[in-house]
Amino acid sequence: MCIISCLVYILTAEATGSFWDCGEFLSTAYKLEVAHSPGAPLFALIGRLFMMLGTPETAGRMANYMSALASGFTILFLFWSVTHFARKILVPDNKTFSTSNVIAIMGAGAVGALAYAFSDSFWFSAVEAEVYALSSFFTAFVLWAMLKWEERADEPHADRWIILIAYMMGLSIGVHLLNLLCIPALVMIYYYRKNAKPSIKGSVIAFVAGVIILGAVQVGVIQYIPIIGSKFDLLFVNSLGMPFNSGIFVFFALLVLAVVFGLKWAKKTGRYFVHMGILAFSFILIGYSSFFMTIIRSQADVPIDMGNPDNAVSLISYLQREQYGNTPVAIGPYFTARPVDVKTTGADYRKMNGKYEEVGQKREYEYASADMHIFPRIWDSNDPNHVNFYRSFLNLGPNDEPTSSDNLAFFFKHQMGYMYWRYFLWNYAGRQNDYQGQSLGDPKNGNWYTGISIIDNPRTGDMSKMPEGFRDNKATNKLFLLPLILGVLGLIYHINRQKRDALVVGLLFFFTGLAIVIYVNNVPYQPRERDYSYAGSTYAFAIWIGLGVLWIYDILRKKMGETPSAALASVACLVAVPGIMAAQEWDDHDRSHKTLARDTGINYLMSCAPNAILFTEGDNDTYPLWYAQEVEGIRRDVRVINLSLLGTDWYIDQLRYKTNEADAVPLIMQPNQYAGSRRDYVEYVDTKIIPQDKSVNLAEVIQFVTSDDKRNQLPTRTGDYMNYLPTKKFFVPVDKNAVLQANIVEPEDTMLIVPQMEFTLNKNSVLKNDLAVLNIVAANNWKRPIYFSTTIRPNNFQGMHEYLQLEGLAYRLVPVRTIGASENEPGKINVRKMFDNAMTKFKFGGAERGDVYFDETNRRSLTNLRSTYAKLANGLTARGQKADAIKALDYMQKNISDKSFAYDISMLFVAEAYWRAGDATKAASIARRLAKYHEDDINYISSLGETHKENMAGDANMDLRVIGQLGVWARQYNDSTLATELDTKMKVLMSKVPQSAMMMQGAQ
Repeated sequence: MCIISCLVYILTAEATGSFWDCGEFLSTAYKLEVAHSPGAPLFALIGRLFMMLGTPETAGRMANYMSALASGFTILFLFWSVTHFARKILVPDNKTFSTSNVIAIMGAGAVGALAYAFSDSFWFSAVEAEVYALSSFFTAFVLWAMLKWEERADEPHADRWIILIAYMMGLSIGVHLLNLLCIPALVMIYYYRKNAKPSIKGSVIAFVAGVIILGAVQVGVIQYIPIIGSKFDLLFVNSLGMPFNSGIFVFFALLVLAVVFGLKWAKKTGRYFVHMGILAFSFILIGYSSFFMTIIRSQADVPIDMGNPDNAVSLISYLQREQYGNTPVAIGPYFTARPVDVKTTGADYRKMNGKYEEVGQKREYEYASADMHIFPRIWDSNDPNHVNFYRSFLNLGPNDEPTSSDNLAFFFKHQMGYMYWRYFLWNYAGRQNDYQGQSLGDPKNGNWYTGISIIDNPRTGDMSKMPEGFRDNKATNKLFLLPLILGVLGLIYHINRQKRDALVVGLLFFFTGLAIVIYVNNVPYQPRERDYSYAGSTYAFAIWIGLGVLWIYDILRKKMGETPSAALASVACLVAVPGIMAAQEWDDHDRSHKTLARDTGINYLMSCAPNAILFTEGDNDTYPLWYAQEVEGIRRDVRVINLSLLGTDWYIDQLRYKTNEADAVPLIMQPNQYAGSRRDYVEYVDTKIIPQDKSVNLAEVIQFVTSDDKRNQLPTRTGDYMNYLPTKKFFVPVDKNAVLQANIVEPEDTMLIVPQMEFTLNKNSVLKNDLAVLNIVAANNWKRPIYFSTTIRPNNFQGMHEYLQLEGLAYRLVPVRTIGASENEPGKINVRKMFDNAMTKFKFGGAERGDVYFDETNRRSLTNLRSTYAKLANGLTARGQKADAIKALDYMQKNISDKSFAYDISMLFVAEAYWRAGDATKAASIARRLAKYHEDDINYISSLGETHKENMAGDANMDLRVIGQLGVWARQYNDSTLATELDTKMKVLMSKVPQSAMMMQGAQ
């Protein structure tokens, strides 16, 4: 099983880094840097070993092989675990093995292990360098190790297995915390093995003890050990004048002495369980010690230093994930509640001037007791989109107050139904496609799917009527419910034959699945699917899939010989479950020729001039660039600044020093002016001091806003003083000679250089990251090129959109104003630079091959490329270079194969660009195919039930608008034949769409 799985994962592993966190993890592993909190230092250390086996160009693939091998050995431990449970059922005395028993036991292990090996979520993580593959390995190992202890519990020194488990759990903390959720199940195994006649009362006590141990490790060890250490360091540094980290050394010395004393005392007094507990605690700490690497590497000021946990105090914030905020679990408000006060929960410290200085207070909102509810699920009031979703999902009016029934309805229908059971059924029933929906009411996107029409059609409709891309999606996996059915049979069989073991597996299933749903308390509109979080739950169910073979064997052997029935049950289940799963899911899990994430990062970097500053936003806009720079050494002169991190003081601090070949970033603000919560939020206040038609030097405004002089602040109702923005109209002086010397503008634009760049802030308040962007622009003084990636939100242009120039996948800030530009269509296009970048430097990640599968995240990147080439073509056409425009579009069409990325709405503006460039034939071809896509969509929607039709009125409206726009362009560019075709199509389709869509169409 291990060899088969390892080979499968190695053959299908991604060629370089993947999207989301993989680029960050690969970058931090390659140079042993610091990943986002709460960190994964052991993952980085092991990843570094694998990456050392390759060149910079192959290091990413080698790290992916680490995940592949870890996943392969996960399958091995699963196989051994399934055979353990099967043997206890068929051969309880562990002695009288018959040939049929051996075949049935091995068949159960093979079916269960391979079913999990080919399950959707686990296979996805097995072929990329993320923490979940290695975390699954630890989960599989500790369960197997506990089962080995169960076999040997009566032998001398058998409890060494428990110490080994404690050590492995300590190590797993340096990868991911999911492994700890096994603890309650392990405790139950211990209780049942040590008690010949276990009782219900004893089982309950054992379960509660398991939960307490889980809490003790997760809170007591992982958080409070460092917290106590940080208190020691605060005392030693601030009160005793000792060097940083001196308190930590004293604390750990005392801890070691306490452990030694405790072990000697327990041994001397014969307190065996105390002795075992202290040993287990010690080995957990030894494993946990991988986090010393985090502090050591952070002190080295490595290029990627997320959270800057270089001391005992900042490590606490890092481990507690403070930058991500708090999520209520047991008690909290509903989304309609409003805070009545703000309470201080502690001080915020930073290393400054040789000690830990207090730079602010940690605060939380307080709510009236009447607004606090048990088990709050509809809790997020900060995001208007979430509030709107709650009201829409629960059918609440604008002023309706949610009830506890609404809260539970959201929990069961959305958090459980959509965010858990849907994922679970992806793995063992089948998957509709890879498009991410947002609720169970969406029949078109990401549902579970069996391939059995009578089960699927009520939820998804007839998928054969869906448009191209949905209809032929490689992630459509038809499993015909077979893995699910076999697993349910195995569960029933397990309960009937071994209730205690079934309870153990059930606890593992619950804590690694449903308990995570409760604890995480997900809000709607997640940026990506979260199925990987629950892989432990599908692991537990795979045990029952394996045991389902025994159920079939049990049935067959009553009608035929035992050996033939064992062989038939094993072979039939192997073909019907893992066989079908592998055949269905290979095409959407094979990433062996995909390099799109890495190539996307390269394309962003190649869009920038030398020594540039590039503002990005979010994971997929940043991590691929880090990977390209840190691992493969590409364009290390570009300073990538992530706006999502720029609101933290530690990240702004890091801009002050050089990283790789990129110079330090110029700043006006000083560290004490933005440390902690200082200047987190600055509001615009019209004090009438500055005329609102007058622009003020941006550098002077920055100095005013960051001033601690109370004469430059306003009093608040609490008696404090606050900084404020006195104006929203700024200017940045332009040194024309410096601009020309830095080649910031094209020679033909020299006469267009403005004496000062005047702009108006596009918001009434700024957060710290906004203030930092303005600070960098003001301090730069046109010495270095400044770029904004094309995928950042337009409001992050800070009102400078008229001075942006598109040069590829990035806009360059230039002192040339484009009157009439908008935030959505900023600035102008530098066709010369953009043409050179797009035609000679851009890479396409395998999209040119035609045999590479790209999921939704990948397709978004390809959509951005299609849009970029369309903009380039339009810019070339506007300059009269129509032949080059067609050349650019043809080049894009060749390299983004429709076999890799089916035509969809992203081709709309490509068609228009062809028309503008004068190639009506290619434009019409795209238009017809695009119209067919949207026609199919309307026909699909019209075939649904009334409720689904109304829910998809927005999609139908968009379909009509696209076909209508194509008709407008066909007439505009004198293609009367196509225009007539589209008009005829529109008349037919308008009678099919929901009335609500027709109303939307008419309103627009």
